[in-house]
This record gives sequence, structure tokens and C-alpha cells, in this order.
Amino acid sequence: MDPPTSNADSNLITLFLCGDVMTGRGIDQILPHPSNPRLYEPVVRSALEYVQLAEEANGPIPRPVDFPYIWGDALAEFERTPPDARIINLETAVTTSEDFWPKGINYRMHPKNIPCLSAARIDCCVLANNHVLDWGYAGLTETLSSLAAAGIHTAGAGKDIAAAQAPAIIDLKNKGRIIVAAYGSETSGIHWNWRATRSRAGVNLLPDLSPRTVEKIAQDLNPMKQRRDLVVFSIHWGGNWGYDIPEAQREFAHRLIDEAGVDIVYGHSSHHIKGIEIHQGKPILYGCGDFLNDYEGIGGYEGYRGDLALMYFITMNNDTGRLANLEMTPMQTRKFRAHYAARQDARWIANMLSREGNDLNTRAEEGADSRLQLRWM
Repeated sequence: MDPPTSNADSNLITLFLCGDVMTGRGIDQILPHPSNPRLYEPVVRSALEYVQLAEEANGPIPRPVDFPYIWGDALAEFERTPPDARIINLETAVTTSEDFWPKGINYRMHPKNIPCLSAARIDCCVLANNHVLDWGYAGLTETLSSLAAAGIHTAGAGKDIAAAQAPAIIDLKNKGRIIVAAYGSETSGIHWNWRATRSRAGVNLLPDLSPRTVEKIAQDLNPMKQRRDLVVFSIHWGGNWGYDIPEAQREFAHRLIDEAGVDIVYGHSSHHIKGIEIHQGKPILYGCGDFLNDYEGIGGYEGYRGDLALMYFITMNNDTGRLANLEMTPMQTRKFRAHYAARQDARWIANMLSREGNDLNTRAEEGADSRLQLRWM
């Protein structure tokens, strides 16, 4: 493990990452500009029903809330450790489109509610996921234009394959750049027809996790990486539940680091937190869980504690490209808002990360300041 270093050092970059941010459906309904609540799900026909479920579980939710409301205690954590860049997987369309994709679950947030993202000063939304096209190609186009108008970078979806594959570049001035490349996998539920082509908008979809695919990614990323740049590889992969990390995912992540110049593998899709690995001094987050969603009051899979979340503060040395520190703040969603997790829940996360990290040579320790600290061999 690298020795502790001070965040005051100019060669240290701290990034904020988190699990899926799902500001559509029920959460959209409590914001100042709710979308048409009409849904096309097998059972639920109105997004307002998700608000009702959450209120039955945890009490009344004020309406409308102000834009910072959903971030709750997370805003204090940003003040405590101001990140150099804030990157999320935005798992919802930002649109007024009524052209729903007949897939059963469709997320959207009204474009006028984008200030809820600006309230947390989000720098980049990765969009290579299985909800960005929930409201059709018109919905994707409006999502891209709405985020651009708000000054938020996007990666992983675009008007054609070239735009979808183009990484977002966050310029940190004298501290270098963050290059965010975003890809999706069919294993997460992204329909193959959603892939972007030369003549069609869509998602940057991986064909597979093979060495040949890594070689193509390396050809795209290596030429653009400059000294002091950090590459974040965002990937939406795997199912919603289960701690198992397929060997194919581990091999793929290792190859990205070894061959494609990737510094952080940012994995998501699972509705709960999964294990973390450090390979060649670089972090691999196999599954970050959900950070904000409207699942309160919905039963099933309680053993995975999908209500718990983490704020990942990843500090990298951009001279060496190695991990200097990884701190995590345990959170819990209640009333569609991020709250500090109770001490016993933070301990549950620490024990789970240590258990799942046993084969990955990592463990989590509780700190006196309510954060968890990752340790690695």
C-alpha cells in the first residue's frame, strides 16, 4: 500500500464517484417541475405511486422540494473533502418525450429539474446504461442537449457512434485532465438495438469482454492520454443482484489497466455495493450500487441492503498514476434523500466489503470520523 499523502500536494487528484443516480420517476415527482407521471409498467401506472410507497415506509415527503434536497448530507461531505471532479452514472432520461420504449420500466426527469444535478456541482454524467433510451431517440437527444446546456459533460451516448465513443475530458488546469470513457454491456440489460452506429444515435455498447475488445479500447485511449492525465473507465455491466464477480470481468478490468492505460475502473449496474480490487495500484470498483433511487417501500432482496450507498472519494497521485487513498462515506436513502448511515449500517458495509474483498486482497476499516478506509495488499 502506498504511504499516506497529503491532499494539499499538487500531484494529488481526488475524484468523487458513486452508484447509480436515478432522479426519474418518483424523485422527479417531488422536484419543482415534475414530468407527466404516466407510466407503462405492468403494475404501476403512475410515478406518484412510488412517492406514496416511500411515504408509507418512512413518512411524509415535502413537495415540491428544492433542488439540493435529494443530496442531503452528501453536500456536507463535498464541503469536507472538495473533489477535483464529480462523476456519476445518470440512470434516467432527461426529457419530456412521450415516446416510451416498451421495456416495462421507463425513467425520465423533466429537463427543468436539471438544477438538482447542478446543486451537487456534477461535472460529468455517464450515460452508457439501460435507461438513457427509455423515452426513445427523441428522449436521448433531449437528454444530451439538456445536460450540455447545463454545462455538464457527458460520455457513453451520442448522436452517432463517434459521439458515443468520445470520452468526456475534464480539464483540471495545472493538475492535468480527467478522461472519462463510458461503455455499456448487454449483461446489464442494455438492448443491442440501443447501440450507436454511424447513422444512428445510441449507447456506446461493448461487443464483449475479449482481449480483442481491450485492444480496440487501447487504440482509442492510449494516443489521447498525456502526462498527468487520469483515465476513468465507466462500465455498466452485470445483473442487479449478487456479489459474484465473474472471472471474465476481472480479466477485462485487469487488461484495461495493463494495456489500455486505464487508471480507475468505475463499474455499476448492481443495486447494491460489491467488492473492490486494487490492481497495479489502480482501483477497480466492480459495482457501486445505487446512490439515489425511488425504491423505498419496495420489498425483495433485503439481505443485500440496497438502501445503503457509498460516496467514493478516490485520491490518485497523477505523477505515478497510483492510488494514494480511498475513503468512503456510508449513506442511506430515506424520503428520496441521502442521509448519513447509522453506525451499525456503516459497520455492516465495512464487514461486507472485507468479506467480499477477501479474495481481492482488500478490506475496509471503520474510521473515527464515520468514513470507511480501504486497505489493500
